[in-house]
Amino acid sequence: MVQDRTRKIVITGVLSAISIFLGITRLGFIPWFSGVSLTIMHVPVIIGAVLEGPVVGFAIGLIFGIFSLIQAAVAPTGPTDVWFTNPLISVVPRLFIGPISWLVYRALKRWPIPALITSGVAGSLVNTALVLSMIGALGLIPWIAIPPIILSNGLLEAVAASILVVSVVSIWQQIESRRDRQGSSF
Repeated sequence: MVQDRTRKIVITGVLSAISIFLGITRLGFIPWFSGVSLTIMHVPVIIGAVLEGPVVGFAIGLIFGIFSLIQAAVAPTGPTDVWFTNPLISVVPRLFIGPISWLVYRALKRWPIPALITSGVAGSLVNTALVLSMIGALGLIPWIAIPPIILSNGLLEAVAASILVVSVVSIWQQIESRRDRQGSSF
């Protein structure tokens, strides 16, 4: 039990640090032709949820959201970054990425690769849809603009997330499987 709790804390810390690193270095943003960047910063949240459950996903999402808020306030890179100083946009939507990804993965766990693909897509689309919905609800962009953004950015982010989630989680599970066969833990 203590070892399980320690593992969850370590994975939460490492994946949160990766998310922050992606933000600080801007490696978590892929420039896109529409003038907006595609983000993969939510991928550690999805991976954490799939590997360790909804609480870990929630915690990583919280840290991702708080970091987004701080970064928008301290080091904005564009005119819309000021929107992310509002925790309703930067933090609240990120809290749902992990739990939803975990629910999808758990429902499809019988089919490992489709479960990972679907949880990656679901987590990514939850991030996109909730952030854009908050931006729309606050009147920062017209509702009519949201579907094209989801189509141009959200779907590509979902594809990227699913590829990364399948790759990382599959490798992690293979490593754990080998360790279990060899009799060591963590």
